[in-house]
Amino acid sequence: MTKAGTTGTPVAAARTPAAVVRLPRRRGIELALIVLAVLLSVYGYCAVGLARTGTVPPGAVGYGAGLGVLALSAHLAVRVRAPYADPLFLPIGVLLNGLGLVLIYRLDRETPHDRAAPAQLVWSTLGIGLFIAVVLVLRDHRVLQRYAYVCVAAALGLLALPILFPAVNGARIWIRIAGFSIQPGEFAKVLLAVFFAAYLAANRNALAYSGRRLWRLQFPTGRVLGPIVTIWLLSVGVLVLERDLGTSLLFFGLFVVLLYVATGRTGWMAVGLLLAVLGAVAVGRMEPHVNQRIEDWLHPFATIEAGLGPNQLSQSLFAFAAGGMLGTGLGLGHSVLIGFAAKSDFILATAGEELGLAGLAAIFLLYALLVERGYRAGLALREPFGRLLAVGLASILALQVFVIAGGVTGLIPLTGMAMPFLAQGGSSVVTNWAIVALLIRVSDSARSQYDGREAP
Repeated sequence: MTKAGTTGTPVAAARTPAAVVRLPRRRGIELALIVLAVLLSVYGYCAVGLARTGTVPPGAVGYGAGLGVLALSAHLAVRVRAPYADPLFLPIGVLLNGLGLVLIYRLDRETPHDRAAPAQLVWSTLGIGLFIAVVLVLRDHRVLQRYAYVCVAAALGLLALPILFPAVNGARIWIRIAGFSIQPGEFAKVLLAVFFAAYLAANRNALAYSGRRLWRLQFPTGRVLGPIVTIWLLSVGVLVLERDLGTSLLFFGLFVVLLYVATGRTGWMAVGLLLAVLGAVAVGRMEPHVNQRIEDWLHPFATIEAGLGPNQLSQSLFAFAAGGMLGTGLGLGHSVLIGFAAKSDFILATAGEELGLAGLAAIFLLYALLVERGYRAGLALREPFGRLLAVGLASILALQVFVIAGGVTGLIPLTGMAMPFLAQGGSSVVTNWAIVALLIRVSDSARSQYDGREAP
């Protein structure tokens, strides 16, 4: 029997309560993947020793135990404070960090006078410690929105600080005191991502629906767009003075991506690409340091033809070519011939030579998964700040991988940046672990908002 005046739906069925959705927490999957990541890292460490000396390195057990304890501690922090977080973030970070330590250790065997793996292990420990602190202390990512202007002030201060110190390899991006060095720009990128996300979230409607229309593009009023453009110009201007064009490109890309996500207007992408091209041409002509890198990109084998031997870029291309499909094997390559930047800017050349195209594809797939999961976590949120923050942090990783991989393979001019988790660089690895911690916090909020809710 149906109720009069309705479409025929039974009353009993209409009164049936909706099913309650209980989302799986998937922490067991995360733990299993972490164990696999640690085992793969230890296997790579042993493979280097067997290839170089025919024996397992004496520190293999200690390396595996140390990495395992750090990874397990991070897992316990996630299990306690972020039980609904995506289970892929932490294992991917552990595997990339472990592989980076293996590659740096492998290059250390060729440079006994300059060992970087022990210091990188210390920085990795500090990075995972910061990851644990962020996960435990930051209970809600929306708290960061209150400190947007504090973040931007700190970011501009960090960016300007290296101007007071001497240039290194043509760029003023490091602070060196008593043998200790950090790169403040690595921390500034996270702070600027927080500011951009907070400001755009608060003014997204004014950015999208106010202002004047020029041809097919609608530009917001200067009152709304002015502050964020001013901050962006100041940050990029400081980086140009410091000759850190890689980070300048990163900030520009981050600004354009977040502006597009906040407004939903594809025209901003076109404008951003046009401005990027114009800026690159102008800086390339006016700045000798950048002009030289462009010339090396256009003519990578010019030094060989002149009888001066291969430069860094040509040696990197030789390393990729020598790797072929499956690589020479860990410890059996010659990428150390690249020179002083083999462990930092050109670490990907070692991976390409010794792991081959298959290994490179696996590494890029890990980065792609990390970025995709970051986008997914952000788009699943209902509130705009978290959505923009997750997209911004994931975009930082994506832009870094593109700029670095494109530079060492000859796709675009080379810029001095560190491959996330892989390359030597303490500031970089610590910052990347902070990014993963924030993405875990956002993903936990995205999934927990649906737990226990009635299914539609």
